[in-house]
Amino acid sequence: MLKDFISTWTIPEHICDEIINFYNKNAELHFRGVSNYGSESTNAKVSTDLMIDSCNKDRPFGEYHQALQKCLDIYIEEYPDVNNLYRFGIIEPINIQHYKKGEGFKALHCERHGHFNSSLKRCLVFMTYLNDLDAGGTIFKHQNRTIKAQKGKTVIWPSDWTHTHVGQISQTQEKTIITGWYSYLW
Repeated sequence: MLKDFISTWTIPEHICDEIINFYNKNAELHFRGVSNYGSESTNAKVSTDLMIDSCNKDRPFGEYHQALQKCLDIYIEEYPDVNNLYRFGIIEPINIQHYKKGEGFKALHCERHGHFNSSLKRCLVFMTYLNDLDAGGTIFKHQNRTIKAQKGKTVIWPSDWTHTHVGQISQTQEKTIITGWYSYLW
């Protein structure tokens, strides 16, 4: 079987519930989502976001980091060459993104686009769906693969153009994810 370097696991649902609860209780921290292209005026991404410092280990983020580390460890077992590159870790803020019906990341994009210095250091992407959706996953263009949005499903993939992707937009349900990047520590 041909490998596409996209792997998925499931983290405990109670972590997802606690992250959504944190998001809902902290409306004063919400802001209009921006795309990787840095413009709030674009319709490439329509969401309401909340950033979490990558060092935040308070509940529920400490538990999330632990569950995510288990996923990364398995990813490295499957693709050990990623661990032979320069050291990497989570250094950028982690982003909780909420999409109302009809909203989403509507433009094909990758996570290392060169518009910001921070994106040039990105090695891997992680994302966890915090709720179930009938349709509302993520479509990977070159892999011809759609990842279904299921509560707790955590996805890790390379950050480069080879993994150009777009959100699958739900017209009937709202979607919430938590996402971020593993970046080289140079």
